[in-house]
Amino acid sequence: MKIIAVNKSASFEYYIEEKFEAGIVLEGNEIKSIRKNAVNMNDSFCFIRGNSVSVKNMHIALYDKSDAFSTKDTRRDRRLLLHKHEIAKIAGKINRQGYTLVPLKMYLKDALVKMEIALCKGKHTYDKKQSI
Repeated sequence: MKIIAVNKSASFEYYIEEKFEAGIVLEGNEIKSIRKNAVNMNDSFCFIRGNSVSVKNMHIALYDKSDAFSTKDTRRDRRLLLHKHEIAKIAGKINRQGYTLVPLKMYLKDALVKMEIALCKGKHTYDKKQSI
């Protein structure tokens, strides 16, 4: 397992309650950029729309050797692949108990790109002082 990107601010800003492993839907030139570690997960977050989970505001740099027609938005929404019962569990906790869904890290597992996401609760300022 090769770790590609880590969201370092997530453990400082949130209490991590429960973790999930999700696949991610990518295009060909994006996977090549990911293998070159050209990913930035700062300020990214996940949201649920309908029956799918997406990650927003995650930057994957353009692959320098790709053609001009494959140029896309580098911060587009990317769909995450989870089971229906996992999505239902996450949606219930987010709606009722005030949790947030935050991406923690992205890694290569065999030949697949996986993302670790977590249900988190926000910290107060005095909690952040204790962690410093």
